[in-house]
Amino acid sequence: MKWAAFLLTLLLAGNLEAVASEPLQLSARGSAQVAFAPGDDAGALVVDAVRKARKQILVQAYSFTHKDIAQSLVDAKRRGVDVQMIADRQQMESIATSLVAWLADQGVPVWLDAEHTAAHNKVMVIDNGTADAALITGSFNFTQAAQHRNAENLLLLRGHTTLAEAYAANWRRHRIHSLPLRNRQESP
Repeated sequence: MKWAAFLLTLLLAGNLEAVASEPLQLSARGSAQVAFAPGDDAGALVVDAVRKARKQILVQAYSFTHKDIAQSLVDAKRRGVDVQMIADRQQMESIATSLVAWLADQGVPVWLDAEHTAAHNKVMVIDNGTADAALITGSFNFTQAAQHRNAENLLLLRGHTTLAEAYAANWRRHRIHSLPLRNRQESP
C-alpha cells in the first residue's frame, strides 16, 4: 500500500507520466440493439450479425464455448470474410469445452494475448471501415454459460464508424503483443 501511495504522490507531483490516455468521447449515432441473458437470445443476435458480415470480423474473446457462434465464424471465413481472433490463453487451456483451438483448426487465425493477466474483452468488430460497420460488446462471453446461466448484457451497435474504428485500433494494439495459436493439423 505504501508503494502505491508513493507512486500516486509522484504522479500528482508531475514526476511520473500517466500511462492511460484520455477516454475517447463520441457523439451517439446509428442504431443499437441490446440483449440481456438469460432470457434474450444474445447468441442469436451475434450469429445474425456474423452472417451479415461481408469484409472482416475482428474478435476478442475471454471465454469461447458457444457452438453456434463458433460455427458462424467458420462459415463467414469459408465465404471469404477475413475472420481473426485474439483470445485469453488461460481460459482456452482451462476450459475443456473451449472452442478457440477448434476455430484455429478450421483456419481462423487465432492469437493468444501474451501481455495481460486476463484478456477479458468480449468484442467483435464487423466490417470496420464501411458504412455497415457493426460493433458487438458487453459482458456477454461467447459461451453457453453466458447464454443460459449468467446475468449478462450484449450491445450490437451499427452505423457508428468512428466507434468501430476505435475498437478495431484497440484490437490491433493487442494483436501486436499476442502470440499465434497454431492449428493442430499443421506440421511442427
